[in-house]
Amino acid sequence: MGLTEREARKENNNIKVAKFPFMANGKALSIGETEGMVKIIADGDTLELLGVHILGVHASDLIAEGTLALSMEATAFEIVNTIHTHPTLAETIAKAAEGITGKPIHLPRT
Repeated sequence: MGLTEREARKENNNIKVAKFPFMANGKALSIGETEGMVKIIADGDTLELLGVHILGVHASDLIAEGTLALSMEATAFEIVNTIHTHPTLAETIAKAAEGITGKPIHLPRT
């Protein structure tokens, strides 16, 4: 939903991009579906979301939050401050938004 990273850079070179992999999510681990990720693209100054991309299990269920956020011109802070229960796949959206805001995010060691 929204702009791709390439499209966002064409419009505004000052963007922030954060990704959160499903393999770092408790729900994805518990159901054995760890392939995929959430990617959020935001304006570098306002942190308004420009694009939300979801690849993986239940992506069609999860994109509703991204669609709503984009239509409301939400910021990454607003996503972070929305309750995302644990364990759920929806937490991946919040964790990607945390990456935009600079909050520590839980990622597996590489």
